[in-house]
Amino acid sequence: MHAKEPTHMQPGYPSHPPQEINNNMTMSIVAIFLFWPLAIPAIMNASKVNPLLQQGNYPAAQAAAAESRKWSKLALIIGICVWAVSLICCVISVILSANSASNI
Repeated sequence: MHAKEPTHMQPGYPSHPPQEINNNMTMSIVAIFLFWPLAIPAIMNASKVNPLLQQGNYPAAQAAAAESRKWSKLALIIGICVWAVSLICCVISVILSANSASNI
């Protein structure tokens, strides 16, 4: 005997509603202003998430979102560190130049 499938399900459609996956596009775009070399793979992976969801390939969509998140976070961390070091160097430069000007 064959088990009957429920009549409310249509073949080819998942039995549960598709899950929402954050593609991290916003964080990727913000990251491009801080450290663009790592933000490019973040944006590329973020742009893959929605088409994969439309195809029903949830594991690949989650993997692309995770990659996007990883590259975005790296770009943000490195970018913020570079900006902080630059700001500190500028402040030190201004302090040193003010001290040398007052000694003249």
